[in-house]
Amino acid sequence: MLVRFEVSNHRSIDEPVELSMVAVDNNRAAARGFDLINEKILTVAGIYGPNASGKSNVLDAIAWLSEAVAHSLRSWDGYVPREPFRFNGGPARPTLFEVEMMVDGVRYSYVLELDGERIRYEALYSFPERRPRRLFEREGMELSIRRGLGSLSGVRELLTPTTLALSASTRFESEVREFGQRLGSIGLTALSRPRRRDPSSFLLDDRNVPARSTGRLILDSLHDPDDAASVLALLRYADLGIDDVQVVEVLDERHPDRPRRSIRLVHRVDEETHAFEIFDESEGTQTWYQLIGPVLTALRDGQILLLDEIDASLHPQLSAQLLELFQNPETNPDGAQLIFTSHDTNLLNSLNRDEVWLTEKRRNASTALVALAEFGGDKVRRSLNLEKAYLQGRFGAVPELDQVLLRHALGLATEAGR
Repeated sequence: MLVRFEVSNHRSIDEPVELSMVAVDNNRAAARGFDLINEKILTVAGIYGPNASGKSNVLDAIAWLSEAVAHSLRSWDGYVPREPFRFNGGPARPTLFEVEMMVDGVRYSYVLELDGERIRYEALYSFPERRPRRLFEREGMELSIRRGLGSLSGVRELLTPTTLALSASTRFESEVREFGQRLGSIGLTALSRPRRRDPSSFLLDDRNVPARSTGRLILDSLHDPDDAASVLALLRYADLGIDDVQVVEVLDERHPDRPRRSIRLVHRVDEETHAFEIFDESEGTQTWYQLIGPVLTALRDGQILLLDEIDASLHPQLSAQLLELFQNPETNPDGAQLIFTSHDTNLLNSLNRDEVWLTEKRRNASTALVALAEFGGDKVRRSLNLEKAYLQGRFGAVPELDQVLLRHALGLATEAGR
């Protein structure tokens, strides 16, 4: 589980911003406890703010670090594909990441500093008895490894100026490997409004079905009745008329030598049933269909799921149901976490004060991230109606629209209205 994440000099983020999953209100089921830390950890965090304030860039920073851990060893050749802040000398300054996570009940802390040409500094600590234990530390190309981790000696042979030591460590059996695999498996899902597309684009084969997709989960569920039941239960959240899921062999004229399959949703009205292709379903059902794979994978494996624009084409009730899946220990026994961005103020009624974060755009165009629970230096009351207070602008993080300028831009201004 993610405990805290800090980043500086990434996209619209200039000065360090920190996202903490530590609970302020501990006495509720959504806050999960561990033997080796005093704090309890949240399973949900929502980021709110105006357009262009940097909400998505907070998620992007977490996803960027995850991607770096997963792929720097194979994909980074001669440069670091970072995206520094464009102003205030950002391209000339290093980018810094810090992350704390709980893995198998033990807290880990990882620090990474890099620029466009090399990894400057990297270190990983664990706290198996609440005291820090350095597992490895790297400055430039100099790497020191804790005694007892001899299996990591091969990391030095894989190390390059642009390869993360943590990436190389996942090749070797050790506790570092488990941490690296967890950090490298964080998924970012960006919901978009479904569009009518070529029906052939919905056909599936073993070469075009991503591992975390709903299509892959449904194909795999043909051999696992429990997965099939989970998929069907979530589909019924979106449309109570869905009675079953079918996988049908389809002839694809463009690839006659390759078996292709189509997923259809079976609807029942009274005693009559009809199977619909996915592209014939409503926009809301299509969007929910996109989500089922990543959501079930995260819940099943206790992973972190990043979801940008959770309210895109989803009914507020569905979005609220999604939050409940992660908040409820019965549906989320392994501590999966959902971190999302949204404009939907209705969802504030489903969030506790420590599950809400606010972004604002500073005067220098950089992103500020503030915890709602500590807004303005004063604790927000737990009983406060968050939606009403947010819309009233009590926390900032809402668009400020100049109505006179807007009317002029639209050609609607009159002499009297100036």
